[in-house]
Amino acid sequence: MTGGRNLAASSGGRIDWTGPIGAERRGLKRATYEDVLSAPENKVAEILDGELFLSPRPAPRHSVACSELYGALVPFGDGHDGPGGWRILFEPELHFAEDVIVPDLAGWRRERMPAIPDTAFFTLVPDWVCELLSPSTERIDRGRKLRIYAEARVAHAWLVNPTERTLEVLRLRDGAWTIVAVCTGSDTVRVEPFDAIELPLGRLWVDSPGSQDPSQPGPR
Repeated sequence: MTGGRNLAASSGGRIDWTGPIGAERRGLKRATYEDVLSAPENKVAEILDGELFLSPRPAPRHSVACSELYGALVPFGDGHDGPGGWRILFEPELHFAEDVIVPDLAGWRRERMPAIPDTAFFTLVPDWVCELLSPSTERIDRGRKLRIYAEARVAHAWLVNPTERTLEVLRLRDGAWTIVAVCTGSDTVRVEPFDAIELPLGRLWVDSPGSQDPSQPGPR
């Protein structure tokens, strides 16, 4: 486990802190919400920096980790045998100005979202987001999406890599992401903003005892 590293200064090439749109792209037509609505049903559609991105639905390993993580955080959602105080949702569609972004999981503190709005998407910035990394999405997740979350002032972000069996815990500080912790393997950890309970990482990975059968449908 590591902590306290500022990603704006220490990205090691893995975080894209460049401007949102290169000069060669500025003349292209910007995507609109109609492009999102008309996207194939088997794709996750997002608009990042005016560009439409279509991501494939996740592999079983990804779905298992997302489902198990959501289950581990249930005590924060319903308050049963836990602290409560949060609303945690699968794949909410977030609208930040012209950006349309879909994290794998997102959470709002209940004092900021007393009731879930009856709308197709959310404009209230979440307090926490989680991205499940895959080879097809990792560059975008670590690059454009982390930058957009920072610009929107999301306070906490997690990056989960089911293949490498890692959890990276990030906190926004002075407009840039700082690595608070990197957790690996089957450790049982306490990490912000959900450090009120222990999180057994082993339950997130398909090759760990007690994890969900990857042949079964995931949450997406």
